[in-house]
Amino acid sequence: MEVTIRRATADDVELLSKRFDAYRVFFGQDSDVPLAQEFLGDRLRNSESVIFCALTPDERCVGFAQLYPSFSSVSAKRTWILNDLFVSEPFRGMGIGARLLAEIRAFGEATRAKSILIETKASNTGAQKLYESHGYQKVTERFFYERENQRTS
Repeated sequence: MEVTIRRATADDVELLSKRFDAYRVFFGQDSDVPLAQEFLGDRLRNSESVIFCALTPDERCVGFAQLYPSFSSVSAKRTWILNDLFVSEPFRGMGIGARLLAEIRAFGEATRAKSILIETKASNTGAQKLYESHGYQKVTERFFYERENQRTS
């Protein structure tokens, strides 16, 4: 399938929101398209994330990847956190995820980032295979910790 990968702007929020909502549902959240629109709109308008979208020739969004900026204090360089990568079920296995990763790699190089970091569930073996086939390596000598706040609203 022919797709175009391009960086999203705030004008693309409506185009992306249904796909972002499907991504959240995939991870066990209730569907809430207005929430998806608000969240993505805030990220893009405030330059808090970079989103690449995969578009069909008729401008349907069939996948996306969202990066958040971070920094490495030790190396004194920028890093990017690939927080979200999603391709709609009917379009999986067509190389769209690989194309998104290639675009992210080029973007990381263009922004002179030290690295691109990815977190995925241990059970998400499909994503792990994709990442590893593109040169990402599992970091086993570090641990990732999380403490959820009691109040998030």
